[in-house]
Amino acid sequence: MLRKQKPVKDSFVRMTELVLPNDTNTLHNLMGGRMMHLMDVAAAISAQRHSNRIVVTASVDNVSFRESIRLGNVVTLEAQVTRSFSSSMEVHINVWAEDIPSGTKIKSNEAFFTFVAVDQSGRPIDVPEAVAETDEEIALYDGALRRRQLRLVLGGRMSPHEAAELKALFDLQ
Repeated sequence: MLRKQKPVKDSFVRMTELVLPNDTNTLHNLMGGRMMHLMDVAAAISAQRHSNRIVVTASVDNVSFRESIRLGNVVTLEAQVTRSFSSSMEVHINVWAEDIPSGTKIKSNEAFFTFVAVDQSGRPIDVPEAVAETDEEIALYDGALRRRQLRLVLGGRMSPHEAAELKALFDLQ
């Protein structure tokens, strides 16, 4: 049976927050845990838009903090599903920090989150196939299978020998 298809652009989320004193550490930078919370919320909304289901966070790929986000900055998070599998979805998140008085905007974070759609009992449920249309969407879609295999290998849920996409990257036999 063919899965329903849905364009990835339909899952796009833009979320904006102001960094307030309660969000910062003693150096007046946004706390990493608060950033992770915001990223998880934006990515979950994106996955829900794609699946029309309740979703749970399954994994978070490397989140690196490139640039500090300061007290008073405006944080903009952009999230979009890159690819879906049977019940899971990979979501790509970009985070921008804007200092409105100075007119500067920098990319501070980027990550991939994986969500699983579940039914009311918490059991995984099928999601629509993600359809990538733009060049950027297609590039993220094409890399998603490799990223998924890497997650599964690192999580001990797949043998490195079974990770065909990863082996092909390194031309391993």
